[in-house]
Amino acid sequence: MDEGGIPLLPDSLVYQIFLNLGPADVLAAGLVCHQWQAVSRDEFLWREQFYRYYQVARNVPRHPAATSWYEEFRRLYDTVPCVEVQTLEEHTDQVLHLSFSHSGYQFASCSKDCTVKIWNNDLTISLLHSADMRPYNWSYTQFSQFNQDDSLLLASGVFLGPHNSSSGEIAVISLDTFALLSRVRNKPYDVFGCWLTDTSLISGNLHRIGDITSCSVLWLNNAFQDVESENVNVVKRLFKIQNLNASTIRTVMVADCSRFDSPELLLDAGAPGAGPGRVFDLSSDSEDQAVDPGPARAKGLRRVLEGRAQPQLSECALETKAAELLAQGHTKPPERSTAAAGNKLLIFTTGCFTYSPHQIGIKQILPHQMTTAGPVLGEGRGSDAFFDALDHVIDVHGHIIGMGLSPDNSRAWPSGSVVADPMQPPPIAEEIDLLVFDLKTMREVKRALRAHRAYTPNDECFFIFLDVSRDFVASGAEDRHGYIWDRHYNICLAKLRHQDVVNSVVFSPQEQELLLTASDDATIKAWRSPRTVRVHQAPRPRPRPFFSWFASQRR
Repeated sequence: MDEGGIPLLPDSLVYQIFLNLGPADVLAAGLVCHQWQAVSRDEFLWREQFYRYYQVARNVPRHPAATSWYEEFRRLYDTVPCVEVQTLEEHTDQVLHLSFSHSGYQFASCSKDCTVKIWNNDLTISLLHSADMRPYNWSYTQFSQFNQDDSLLLASGVFLGPHNSSSGEIAVISLDTFALLSRVRNKPYDVFGCWLTDTSLISGNLHRIGDITSCSVLWLNNAFQDVESENVNVVKRLFKIQNLNASTIRTVMVADCSRFDSPELLLDAGAPGAGPGRVFDLSSDSEDQAVDPGPARAKGLRRVLEGRAQPQLSECALETKAAELLAQGHTKPPERSTAAAGNKLLIFTTGCFTYSPHQIGIKQILPHQMTTAGPVLGEGRGSDAFFDALDHVIDVHGHIIGMGLSPDNSRAWPSGSVVADPMQPPPIAEEIDLLVFDLKTMREVKRALRAHRAYTPNDECFFIFLDVSRDFVASGAEDRHGYIWDRHYNICLAKLRHQDVVNSVVFSPQEQELLLTASDDATIKAWRSPRTVRVHQAPRPRPRPFFSWFASQRR
């Protein structure tokens, strides 16, 4: 401006100049004068800055809750937990899992050092309790979960049994006294286990039927078995599900549909050319309903068993077809419920072509099934209902390496791969994608998001735990980083560095600007947003001494 306050340059020219500046330079230029300040807050200017800086596709609209492009740019820049504020080194081996209490005041960690540690989540995190599980013949701890009222902690680990055979075990720990309340066997160990209600939890067991055929039994267990076992039932069978081609049920979790308007399941999947996940609705009459095998297929299976089918099948294929035939008339169909909104969904990884988990199984849990009272060991079940049918199956065409509510990780096979041998699944694609499924419609609701890379072969089992907050999704990775994405724009906002594989990430349920990451480097790192770091580091005003105020009043 000249000395009279008249602008020397028109606003349109200043706007064109600002379009060629970066966000920081635009804000700095806005401090020069009132004209530049006004132009630096222009909505069209910040829309261009937003799309260019974050590399968002132009056809993606602004977040519905955003009030302006400037504020939306600031939200993604200033509220992402990407600043490391504390490193916890109390574990002596790989840290495998993290979980927050629902209040956000505490969190738990599990590790290869065979301890479950409980932490106080203050401004400076401190260790509250450490439970050593080696006296119970555990090899390591791998998963934990707080019950809904934060009074109990479920801890899952690998149990070293007779003849060095390893299965899983679940322990329930009181958060008032840190006493061990009960222990439950869990097989295979990567079922992990989960809470169904405040005082009951789900575990698994596996029964071999043939070389590549088995059945998984899911059990409902009372958390206070030692106290109540003499008076009431403390365990009840929920479901018995057939497994084909060496597959098993793993990674069990529960979704409470009554608590969410639109609950989502996110899948982290690979292969660039893989098609959308196919959903088989096994309990409805929709177009996607699985095809009934019918008399023709049953007749073909009988011909196979009698040795008259061509071409000749391998032993594995013959066993699978025999198991399918035997299960046709011995599977209990899904129960229909008129009050589905109040029910819970049991969600787990499974498969049908190979041992690598490549499908998501979903089974509705009805209100009368949420207690250990009633028939035990499947009493009341007819002889023709030996197995339970699933309500839904989501095939993600990929090796699932992690799953979470709202997120679910999956590693996809290359496009066009065919499983000829269930014991030799196709190689896993290195590129990891994030898929999102709506649990009410059972449909994929967002396009695949290319996330990060992975390197573990498909015959080596591992699991990465991801988490979701109101606005963000976070995941670990084998490339020694944690990642944060925006849920609306599907863009990566931050990479959080560790010295080894990042196994688990978790947002504070009360504050999405706080994120914890756990790694094979035996550390837990706490990350906060730039905004909260500034707030916590801002100098507090010193209180004025009372005597100086009193003296000034006497003058």
